[in-house]
Amino acid sequence: MAFRGKEMMKKLVKKIGAETLTPELKEKLKACVPDSKVVMGRAKRGLYAGRHIQYGNRVSEDGGNKSRRCWKPNVQEKRLFSYIFDRHIKVKVTTHALRCIDKAGGIDEYLLKTPYQKMDTEMGLFWKTKVEQRYAELGQMEVAFFTPEDEAKFEQGFKDLNIAKKEARREARKEARRKMYGGEEKGEEEASIEAGGSESHQDDHGWLEANA
Repeated sequence: MAFRGKEMMKKLVKKIGAETLTPELKEKLKACVPDSKVVMGRAKRGLYAGRHIQYGNRVSEDGGNKSRRCWKPNVQEKRLFSYIFDRHIKVKVTTHALRCIDKAGGIDEYLLKTPYQKMDTEMGLFWKTKVEQRYAELGQMEVAFFTPEDEAKFEQGFKDLNIAKKEARREARKEARRKMYGGEEKGEEEASIEAGGSESHQDDHGWLEANA
């Protein structure tokens, strides 16, 4: 099942959002997705890097007889980590696309460096537009620089916070164990036994001194 570029353009604008899509990105998408473009159906759900079904002939060795056949791309389902979104992206990719991603240095760099004309799949165009939009938002954010002393204070504060959280969890576990096994009642009984034993010991000591 194939689909045309005009339908792909409508789906992309709907997914990304017409109000959030800048005019420059919209013009780039329109330029690289002509209305007459037809793409393999399943390729719109992954990153194929130009690899699609190829058709040819199977030639027999003895008689040279030809029969039609096709070569399908080697498609793998992978979870690729995106640093700009700070999460994994589950996508179907070809082995050629994986080599291109490794060569570029990651999924974000591959999507940024690959021109729109070579991103001939719906998912590729969608994620490329999202990454460029995210980079544009980060470029408009204000950046604050800290001195090494401030950074050391921040790191020490995070370490102290983690230690405090660990201590709180440890105390909560101890309290839960006491409630579960009756540690408080047992502790009171042991304290009363120890107090009674010390009193009897003092009485015996006094009796021995009097007899002596």
